[in-house]
Amino acid sequence: MVEALADRLIPPDPETPGGKDIGCAVFIDRQLAGPYGRFEGLYMGAPFQPGTKQQGPQSPVTPAQQYRLALAAIDRHSRQTYGDTPFVKLSEAQQDEIVGNLENGSIKIEGKPGSDFFDLLLKDTQQGFFADPIYGGNRDMAAWKMIGFPGARYDYRDWVDRHNERYPHPPVGIGLHPGWSL
Repeated sequence: MVEALADRLIPPDPETPGGKDIGCAVFIDRQLAGPYGRFEGLYMGAPFQPGTKQQGPQSPVTPAQQYRLALAAIDRHSRQTYGDTPFVKLSEAQQDEIVGNLENGSIKIEGKPGSDFFDLLLKDTQQGFFADPIYGGNRDMAAWKMIGFPGARYDYRDWVDRHNERYPHPPVGIGLHPGWSL
Protein backbone atom coordinates (compact mmCIF):
# COMPACT_ATOMS: atom_id res chain seq x y z
CA MET A 1 0.00 0.00 0.00
CA VAL A 2 2.88 2.38 0.75
CA GLU A 3 4.26 1.67 -2.73
CA ALA A 4 0.92 2.67 -4.28
CA LEU A 5 0.78 5.83 -2.15
CA ALA A 6 4.37 6.74 -3.04
CA ASP A 7 3.55 6.34 -6.74
CA ARG A 8 0.62 8.73 -6.39
CA LEU A 9 2.81 11.33 -4.65
CA ILE A 10 5.69 10.90 -7.13
CA PRO A 11 4.21 9.33 -10.27
CA PRO A 12 6.56 7.82 -12.83
CA ASP A 13 7.15 9.54 -16.14
CA PRO A 14 9.07 8.51 -19.26
CA GLU A 15 12.31 9.99 -17.89
CA THR A 16 12.20 9.12 -14.20
CA PRO A 17 10.84 6.25 -12.07
CA GLY A 18 8.07 7.00 -9.62
CA GLY A 19 8.06 6.64 -5.86
CA LYS A 20 7.44 2.88 -6.02
CA ASP A 21 10.18 1.95 -8.49
CA ILE A 22 12.77 4.23 -6.90
CA GLY A 23 12.27 2.48 -3.54
CA CYS A 24 10.47 5.03 -1.36
CA ALA A 25 8.47 2.29 0.39
CA VAL A 26 11.66 0.38 1.20
CA PHE A 27 13.18 3.57 2.63
CA ILE A 28 10.07 4.25 4.73
CA ASP A 29 9.90 0.66 5.96
CA ARG A 30 13.53 0.75 7.08
CA GLN A 31 13.06 4.09 8.81
CA LEU A 32 9.94 2.90 10.64
CA ALA A 33 11.77 -0.21 11.85
CA GLY A 34 14.52 1.94 13.39
CA PRO A 35 14.84 4.78 15.90
CA TYR A 36 12.78 7.20 13.77
CA GLY A 37 9.79 4.84 13.82
CA ARG A 38 9.94 4.65 17.62
CA PHE A 39 10.63 8.40 18.12
CA GLU A 40 13.80 7.43 19.99
CA GLY A 41 15.69 10.38 21.35
CA LEU A 42 12.59 12.57 21.47
CA TYR A 43 10.68 13.61 24.55
CA MET A 44 7.59 11.40 24.73
CA GLY A 45 6.06 12.51 28.03
CA ALA A 46 2.70 14.19 28.48
CA PRO A 47 1.08 16.64 28.22
CA PHE A 48 0.39 16.27 24.51
CA GLN A 49 -1.02 19.43 23.03
CA PRO A 50 -1.19 20.78 19.53
CA GLY A 51 2.10 22.59 19.09
CA THR A 52 3.30 25.17 16.66
CA LYS A 53 4.87 24.10 13.39
CA GLN A 54 8.31 24.82 14.87
CA GLN A 55 7.67 22.49 17.81
CA GLY A 56 7.06 19.43 15.67
CA PRO A 57 4.75 16.57 16.54
CA GLN A 58 3.15 16.56 19.98
CA SER A 59 1.78 13.05 20.25
CA PRO A 60 2.27 9.79 22.10
CA VAL A 61 1.81 8.02 18.74
CA THR A 62 5.10 7.12 17.06
CA PRO A 63 5.57 7.31 13.27
CA ALA A 64 5.37 3.50 13.01
CA GLN A 65 2.07 3.52 14.89
CA GLN A 66 0.79 6.40 12.74
CA TYR A 67 1.47 4.39 9.59
CA ARG A 68 -0.30 1.31 10.95
CA LEU A 69 -3.39 3.30 11.96
CA ALA A 70 -3.47 5.38 8.78
CA LEU A 71 -2.96 2.53 6.32
CA ALA A 72 -5.77 0.57 7.95
CA ALA A 73 -8.05 3.64 7.90
CA ILE A 74 -7.26 4.38 4.24
CA ASP A 75 -7.99 0.81 3.25
CA ARG A 76 -11.27 0.83 5.21
CA HIS A 77 -12.23 4.09 3.49
CA SER A 78 -11.36 2.62 0.10
CA ARG A 79 -13.45 -0.49 0.72
CA GLN A 80 -16.43 1.53 1.99
CA THR A 81 -16.28 4.00 -0.90
CA TYR A 82 -15.45 1.67 -3.78
CA GLY A 83 -17.43 -1.51 -3.15
CA ASP A 84 -15.01 -3.50 -1.00
CA THR A 85 -12.05 -2.73 -3.29
CA PRO A 86 -8.74 -2.34 -1.43
CA PHE A 87 -6.73 0.82 -2.09
CA VAL A 88 -4.02 -0.98 -4.08
CA LYS A 89 -6.63 -2.33 -6.55
CA LEU A 90 -8.22 1.07 -7.27
CA SER A 91 -7.58 2.97 -10.48
CA GLU A 92 -4.98 5.73 -10.35
CA ALA A 93 -7.77 8.33 -10.53
CA GLN A 94 -9.54 6.75 -7.53
CA GLN A 95 -6.27 6.54 -5.60
CA ASP A 96 -5.59 10.21 -6.43
CA GLU A 97 -9.02 11.12 -5.10
CA ILE A 98 -8.30 9.38 -1.79
CA VAL A 99 -4.84 10.96 -1.54
CA GLY A 100 -6.41 14.37 -2.25
CA ASN A 101 -8.97 13.77 0.50
CA LEU A 102 -6.15 12.83 2.87
CA GLU A 103 -4.34 16.04 1.99
CA ASN A 104 -7.38 18.26 2.55
CA GLY A 105 -8.24 16.45 5.79
CA SER A 106 -11.68 15.18 4.78
CA ILE A 107 -10.65 11.59 5.55
CA LYS A 108 -10.33 11.10 9.30
CA ILE A 109 -7.81 8.81 10.97
CA GLU A 110 -8.64 8.00 14.58
CA GLY A 111 -10.80 11.14 14.69
CA LYS A 112 -8.03 13.42 13.42
CA PRO A 113 -7.68 14.96 9.96
CA GLY A 114 -5.92 12.73 7.44
CA SER A 115 -3.78 15.73 6.53
CA ASP A 116 -1.56 14.96 9.52
CA PHE A 117 -0.71 11.57 8.03
CA PHE A 118 -0.50 13.02 4.52
CA ASP A 119 2.18 15.48 5.69
CA LEU A 120 4.16 12.64 7.31
CA LEU A 121 3.83 10.40 4.25
CA LEU A 122 4.83 13.20 1.86
CA LYS A 123 7.92 14.10 3.91
CA ASP A 124 9.00 10.48 4.23
CA THR A 125 8.40 9.82 0.51
CA GLN A 126 10.42 12.88 -0.50
CA GLN A 127 13.25 11.81 1.78
CA GLY A 128 13.17 8.30 0.32
CA PHE A 129 13.26 9.71 -3.20
CA PHE A 130 16.37 11.83 -2.58
CA ALA A 131 18.19 9.86 0.16
CA ASP A 132 21.45 8.06 -0.37
CA PRO A 133 20.65 4.62 -1.82
CA ILE A 134 22.24 2.95 1.20
CA TYR A 135 19.00 3.76 3.07
CA GLY A 136 16.79 1.87 0.60
CA GLY A 137 15.40 4.65 -1.61
CA ASN A 138 16.75 6.51 -4.63
CA ARG A 139 17.38 3.21 -6.43
CA ASP A 140 20.21 3.48 -8.97
CA MET A 141 20.61 7.10 -7.82
CA ALA A 142 17.88 8.02 -10.31
CA ALA A 143 16.76 11.11 -8.36
CA TRP A 144 20.34 12.37 -8.07
CA LYS A 145 20.89 11.82 -11.80
CA MET A 146 17.66 13.67 -12.52
CA ILE A 147 18.77 16.80 -10.64
CA GLY A 148 22.51 16.53 -11.37
CA PHE A 149 23.55 15.95 -7.75
CA PRO A 150 27.09 14.50 -7.51
CA GLY A 151 26.28 12.37 -4.47
CA ALA A 152 28.70 11.60 -1.67
CA ARG A 153 31.88 12.68 -3.42
CA TYR A 154 34.68 13.59 -1.10
CA ASP A 155 35.69 16.68 -3.08
CA TYR A 156 34.13 18.65 -5.90
CA ARG A 157 35.24 22.14 -4.85
CA ASP A 158 36.50 22.97 -8.32
CA TRP A 159 32.88 22.66 -9.55
CA VAL A 160 31.14 24.72 -6.86
CA ASP A 161 31.45 28.05 -8.71
CA ARG A 162 30.78 26.64 -12.18
CA HIS A 163 27.15 27.61 -12.58
CA ASN A 164 24.93 26.31 -15.40
CA GLU A 165 27.55 23.73 -16.30
CA ARG A 166 26.68 20.07 -16.23
CA TYR A 167 28.74 18.03 -13.77
CA PRO A 168 30.44 15.36 -15.93
CA HIS A 169 30.76 12.54 -13.40
CA PRO A 170 28.00 10.16 -12.28
CA PRO A 171 26.79 10.39 -8.68
CA VAL A 172 28.40 8.25 -6.00
CA GLY A 173 26.49 6.79 -3.06
CA ILE A 174 27.93 6.22 0.39
CA GLY A 175 27.96 2.43 0.05
CA LEU A 176 28.83 2.25 -3.63
CA HIS A 177 32.12 4.13 -3.82
CA PRO A 178 34.81 1.65 -4.94
CA GLY A 179 37.36 2.92 -2.42
CA TRP A 180 35.06 2.77 0.61
CA SER A 181 33.93 -0.26 2.53
CA LEU A 182 31.21 -0.52 5.14
